[in-house]
Amino acid sequence: MSRPRAKMTNNFPGCPVETTLSFLDGKWKGVILYHLLVDGTLRFSELRRRLQAVTQRMLTKQLRELEEQGLVVRTVYPVVPPRVDYALTPLGQSLRPVIMVLEQWGSRHVRCEDGQRLLVTPDAIENEASAA
Repeated sequence: MSRPRAKMTNNFPGCPVETTLSFLDGKWKGVILYHLLVDGTLRFSELRRRLQAVTQRMLTKQLRELEEQGLVVRTVYPVVPPRVDYALTPLGQSLRPVIMVLEQWGSRHVRCEDGQRLLVTPDAIENEASAA
């Protein structure tokens, strides 16, 4: 049985791409990091509203993994009801260029129409630019 990729970060054969992707491994981690980069510190409930398709359990799991990896810091305030904030650490902030390039690529190459995702090829982008 193979070990999860997240558990193998110390055993990679030296490939920096694979190591970097291991920190973003998981359906929601990149999206969580994006929202924390764009919006700053967010409460759990605010993150949940931004990621409507994620379950509470999955969001909690992904946030814990990001915290263990040193990308996110969790601050618990001793108030009733409990308040928990999430923010990026300096290491998490250092992923800004990576996350923003992913955002730019998605903005250029993915269109949502009638509830479906459509990929836009570079040729189609050039044709749109020529027509304008």
